[in-house]
Amino acid sequence: MGSFSIWHWLIVIVVVMLLFGGRGKISGLMGDFAQGIKAFKKGMSEDEKTAEAKSGPLPEPVKTIENPPAQKAETERAHS
Repeated sequence: MGSFSIWHWLIVIVVVMLLFGGRGKISGLMGDFAQGIKAFKKGMSEDEKTAEAKSGPLPEPVKTIENPPAQKAETERAHS
């Protein structure tokens, strides 16, 4: 339990190689990751624009009043 197995050492070696294996590998990976996120966001916004263009602008939500004050008082008296 106290000693490292071969799998532990392999994982440590892989992590060290990733971190110190060459110039700019981590920053290159992070740059690629950031570009992927930007492309995803751009695609999502284009999908929304396309859907809106096909169906027109979204309608305003309908505001409803749950119970008018007079009816609310009657409802409360009925339940008491």
